[in-house]
Amino acid sequence: MTRRQFLVTSALAAAPKPNVLFISVDDMNDWVGCLGGYNGVQTPNIDALAKRGVLFANAHCASPLCNPSRTALLTGLRPSTTGMYNNDQFWRPNLPDAVTIPMHFKANGYHVAGAGKVFHHTSGNNPPDQWDAFQFQVFDDPWYRRADWYPWNKRVPAPQGHPFNGLNNFQGEFDWGVIPAEERKYGDQSAIDFGLNFLAKPQQKPFFLAVGLWHPHIPMYAPQKYFDMYPLDKVKIPYTPDGDLDDVPKIGQQFAAARREEHNRIVKEGKWREAVRAYLAATTFADAMIGRLLDGLEKSAHAKNTIIVFWSDNGWHLGEKEHWHKSTLWQRSTHVPLIIAGPGTRQQGRPRNQAVSLLDIYPTLVDLCGLPKRKELEGLSLRPLLENPAAQRPPAVIDFMQGNHAVRSDRWRYIRYRDGTEELYDESVDPQDWKNLAADPKYGALKTELAQWIPKTAAPAKPERTAFDFDFATHTYKRK
Repeated sequence: MTRRQFLVTSALAAAPKPNVLFISVDDMNDWVGCLGGYNGVQTPNIDALAKRGVLFANAHCASPLCNPSRTALLTGLRPSTTGMYNNDQFWRPNLPDAVTIPMHFKANGYHVAGAGKVFHHTSGNNPPDQWDAFQFQVFDDPWYRRADWYPWNKRVPAPQGHPFNGLNNFQGEFDWGVIPAEERKYGDQSAIDFGLNFLAKPQQKPFFLAVGLWHPHIPMYAPQKYFDMYPLDKVKIPYTPDGDLDDVPKIGQQFAAARREEHNRIVKEGKWREAVRAYLAATTFADAMIGRLLDGLEKSAHAKNTIIVFWSDNGWHLGEKEHWHKSTLWQRSTHVPLIIAGPGTRQQGRPRNQAVSLLDIYPTLVDLCGLPKRKELEGLSLRPLLENPAAQRPPAVIDFMQGNHAVRSDRWRYIRYRDGTEELYDESVDPQDWKNLAADPKYGALKTELAQWIPKTAAPAKPERTAFDFDFATHTYKRK
């Protein structure tokens, strides 16, 4: 070893480990300013973060549904590997040996804290032994979202004015509007406050701080001022061409049709524009809360040595393909914001357009923080892209339920369902997935090339939570 190499190695060894601020939102699609999904959306804080960090403009979830997406991201394992496919599965009883991101950081000398929605089902899927400190938060706004406490449960009186969208006998939590609560009393603000209080204090060890917001997930509630930013007559509803689903295979049509009743009711009642406005308002409200948190970091002693990771668990349809919610393999469900800022990034403000997966977050943080690598992780570190915008990557792979997959390359989206039927879209000219090219023989070789990335395993679905007796107070469980 030369003297120079020795000095560099010694300096790296002596350098303090970077902190991590891990910010998540729920059901935020690419309707943010820096991604351009909706012209006119106001997300100044997210956009500013993208300018001072690295925006992964072609990022996709591991699965277009909250629980499988978050479980995959936080364990580093695909749904097709774990069998975690739906929202009714608790990961710990089914994956007792999995080591999550907070567990790995905690085991390697980090102080690990969190608040809000990080894992799905904040109680059942959030074992307390992962954290040194965690602020329990069951749901957004003045209502609790667990079993008997849902806002539409008749045993708990709803506040005056509910449902705020004026649609009686609609789909439960699919509500929107201005609720009778001060802005600082919305549930997500408590997670932000936890993060701000944490950042204001000196820390004896490097930290991993996770702050999870429910917004803009339904019910899409926000203070009036955020609705006022989007005059109703200026709101644009998504264009949906006639016959859009005619070239979609049966299984894809079934996924879209799962929410067809909601779409038809919204259209019939003349509420489409209102619902879009509410989503925009909830998104801008989320952005404002993120801004509070980022301002707190900048004012703290931790600003220069903290990696910021901002991500959404999946996208969200707002009537495209006659569908609402997520749970499809199309662009609207899988395309998500992902930004990394702080130590380890270069050429900040220059978007990376290569396809990446949220599965890549775990190995990236391990890489940037110098933690021991974990061989089981199925994502790839984004460090090469953080350092070199021209670095090449394999496609991103998305699973939805057992045996259904999408492969997203820099240009193409290839979908293959469990019955072998296919879709193929050229996202460079068709980002809304309107023209299915799969039946055109000239794309046969391309389909074969993309299909090689489809997982070779399709794990059987793990038991759902009803298969276990679960004690929420002690976080213990046993199989029934």
